Amino acid sequence: MRTPDLEVHDDPLGAQAGAALPLHDPRAARAALTGNKAAALARAAGARLPVLPGFVVLPPEAGARGRDLYDAWRELSDEGRTALIVRSSSTAEDTAHSSLAGRFLSLPDVRGWDAFLRALRAVRASGDAPMAVLVQPMLRARVGGVLFGADPLAGRTDRLLLSAVAGGPDLLVGGALPGADLRLTPHGRPVRPRAAAPAGGRPLLTGAELRRLAGLARRARQVFGGPQDIEFGFAADGGQLWLFQARPITAMAPRPPRRARLLGPGPVAETLPGVLRPLEEDLWVVPMAHGLAAALDLAGAAPRRTLRAVPAVTTVGGRAVADLALLGLAPGRRGPAARLNPGPPLRRLRAAWRVGRLRAALPRLATALRADVDRHLAEAPAPAGLGPAALTAALRWSRAVLVALHAQEALAGALLPPEERPGGGAAAAGLAALHHGRAEGLTDAQLTAARPEVLALVPPSLTEPLRLPPRGAAGTGPGTGTLGTREALRLRIRWVHAFQVALVREAARRSVGVDRFALLRWPELLTAAAGGPLPADLAGRRPPGAAPPLPDAFRVAACGAVVAARARDAADGADGAGRGVSGGRVLGVAWDGAGEPPRGAVLVTRTLDPSLAPLLPALTGLVAQTGSPLSHLALLARELNLPVVTGAAGAVDRFPPGTPLLLDGGTGEVAARDLTAEARP
Repeated sequence: MRTPDLEVHDDPLGAQAGAALPLHDPRAARAALTGNKAAALARAAGARLPVLPGFVVLPPEAGARGRDLYDAWRELSDEGRTALIVRSSSTAEDTAHSSLAGRFLSLPDVRGWDAFLRALRAVRASGDAPMAVLVQPMLRARVGGVLFGADPLAGRTDRLLLSAVAGGPDLLVGGALPGADLRLTPHGRPVRPRAAAPAGGRPLLTGAELRRLAGLARRARQVFGGPQDIEFGFAADGGQLWLFQARPITAMAPRPPRRARLLGPGPVAETLPGVLRPLEEDLWVVPMAHGLAAALDLAGAAPRRTLRAVPAVTTVGGRAVADLALLGLAPGRRGPAARLNPGPPLRRLRAAWRVGRLRAALPRLATALRADVDRHLAEAPAPAGLGPAALTAALRWSRAVLVALHAQEALAGALLPPEERPGGGAAAAGLAALHHGRAEGLTDAQLTAARPEVLALVPPSLTEPLRLPPRGAAGTGPGTGTLGTREALRLRIRWVHAFQVALVREAARRSVGVDRFALLRWPELLTAAAGGPLPADLAGRRPPGAAPPLPDAFRVAACGAVVAARARDAADGADGAGRGVSGGRVLGVAWDGAGEPPRGAVLVTRTLDPSLAPLLPALTGLVAQTGSPLSHLALLARELNLPVVTGAAGAVDRFPPGTPLLLDGGTGEVAARDLTAEARP
């Protein structure tokens, strides 16, 4: 609710033009005539919802007949003895798609005829188009606030979301007070322990009042055909519940369907941490998924029907993610054995003999597979010397052998005892090789050819040039011949990746270049490598854009949105976190609102002040130390799909302008970390 200076140019004729239409007049329910706010209250009053009396001042252009404006004012204000509230009622606000909450003027405590005329002119001047003006008595509220007939933060229609303050709802929606928040069942019972009481120690609302609010939400849903965003107040004198405003809920958070898979980067991010091109997904993610499915099947860890229907590894937004429950990595499952733990007793009995045999035979199988991979890679001619048929055959072999390598690597990690060797695993071998190669003055290409262990230090990429770290670690480290079973297999996986990169780049050199080639899918690659035509739409395909890292655990809604899984006991304000009030996960740069916003600006402010609304379209995100998720600014941010976090303690001091930020409007996470490198495709 904005309350700027009332001084406007004197225009008495314009102020007094226009008829007054009482809310009980049937014409008042026509939004095209009286605006959405007044029309909704007229409909509510007609349905016997608790609406204060009032009238609508029609715009002069309406040309409709009604009561004399002075007579209507004199009756409603009791000859000026009762204060009024003068509010906008535009056809542009409170629609099913946009609320424009707080964007037009509302003026409380208006007393006297002259003050009323000035208020009328000021409210009309706050809009660009002719606008109706709603006039009602000014109610002194003991408790007021906002009640959503659904939970827009969680995307749930079986919950109500309430935020209340001592006083009128303007204190809440205007950002002056954060409000006490509560989730209710449809019948008004708190879902969780009651929100904090005010300083007096008593709850703001009694159980009976919560039930009355829930009843109001149900009746409003019936009247308007859907859950409503309601502003309400309990009168200080008598405790009567009044409805001040009802409008559609315009921004519901995406909600995953029941039994949606719990996904997360998990261990696959160790191998594929970045954003992948389509061909990279097919070359590296698909074989990993098939290999893990084979391992899970051999160990009896999951039914074959599930493994056929649910990939163990997939991609979301171009990033590789694992099915955490399928791999035994969901909360409540602990230890490496959980990754391949047969659940039901019958499956466990059937798998016992198989697992015992695997544990004994796996080292020999892994040794044979490693030897075959090493021989094939050593004997393979340079890609430039391969004809189309040989190039295609090499691609097919590389993809097939990755399935076997991933399957045996997963089994080795789950079934064999931990490998405790001095110097560590493949990464340690790579660091040692890098250290010695740098000392010898070798280039990255020379070092990779002479000591391929260094490939364990960098992820694969079809389009990005290989860049090794600037220096390694002193010490001998383990040699490739002394690595344990699992680490040796992981290193071969990386070598096969490098072999595939060389093959694809050679095929691309003969065609349109690797940047375009990386947008192909696997069948299209085989056709192109064999000399066939490229897809007709290849020129129109676009690579995936930069994206922030995914949450550690999340589910995917039907619309494709990522919905982070948040621990129930997460404390607001801990470790920079607050309360997520508008979903989305973004990277950006902290900005204090002064001067021009930087690219990717995340506004960091003390509270959700409605005056910040004009800045929202230029923002990437918003962080506030205080503020209600049901305030006008939070509502506008949700309509713009802008991630917002409130309750981030000390955010203004902890995140000065220019700080690189990771912001998650779903979980409330705010982290001062430079993740731009991770975000690159």
